[in-house]
Amino acid sequence: MPELPEVEVVRRGLERWVAHRVVADAVVLHPRAVRRHTAGADDFTHRLKGHRVGVPRRRGKYLWLPLEDTDQSVLAHLGMSGQLLVQQHTAPDEKHLRIRIRFADTLTSVATEAVGTELRFVDQRTFGGLSLHANTPDGLPDVIAHIARDPLDPLFDDEAFHQALRRRRTTVKRALLDQSLISGVGNIYADEALWRSRVHYERPTANFTRPRTAVLLGHVRDVMNEALSVGGTSFDSLYVNVNGESGYFDRSLDAYGREGLPCRRCGTPIRRRPWMNRSSYFCPACQRAPRVSS
Repeated sequence: MPELPEVEVVRRGLERWVAHRVVADAVVLHPRAVRRHTAGADDFTHRLKGHRVGVPRRRGKYLWLPLEDTDQSVLAHLGMSGQLLVQQHTAPDEKHLRIRIRFADTLTSVATEAVGTELRFVDQRTFGGLSLHANTPDGLPDVIAHIARDPLDPLFDDEAFHQALRRRRTTVKRALLDQSLISGVGNIYADEALWRSRVHYERPTANFTRPRTAVLLGHVRDVMNEALSVGGTSFDSLYVNVNGESGYFDRSLDAYGREGLPCRRCGTPIRRRPWMNRSSYFCPACQRAPRVSS
């Protein structure tokens, strides 16, 4: 599933190609793509038509398109295989095209390069979708109001995160994936940040010091910014940006997906362990497991 860097790459593409365009019409080609819009496909398309899309926004892994003249937003759930693609009207339909949104463009209202393009939601596995939601006073779709700020948000509170980390009395990777504590961090970037921090994924958070929390947050931010600079992480063809291009950060991963390969720091083979229906990758020498209390 896309994590913060991948979703931010998509958001930036949408800002360039979709922001400030007026929706001419929308067509839902598969009902599962709007299943989170409880009023149904006809209501979804009717309520989009004629509205101007604002600047796309993101919190953690969540991406939405505000509608400028309303208090509502289109929330995008990318799921495991959802793609938001900008294509020419004349481009052939993708095999798994689920929603098409066309715009009423004039050369005075949109950049020349965007004229004649449409927004397509493509989803092979149909786990994702689009839905309309009312906004909170902060401009978030109400269904994600509980999601914490992400570490790249200028308003993210490092001290509040540290205090919550100690109170939660959990283990560090569970904390990093807890979207009510910190949003946007998924399995890949958690493993990478923990490797850089030399911290085992099962280390308890109750005894984290402020300096250790600061180091961890620093590495979380560094790895995400580095991933952003190369378009995110693509392990297959399912994650792409709005132009259908893959990211390249998988070539720079130090831990995730490197089972059996030598640690880039000490040479010890990287290990993989099952963890919460996922896998955790770590160096057993650099990231020593915490002692088990007897």
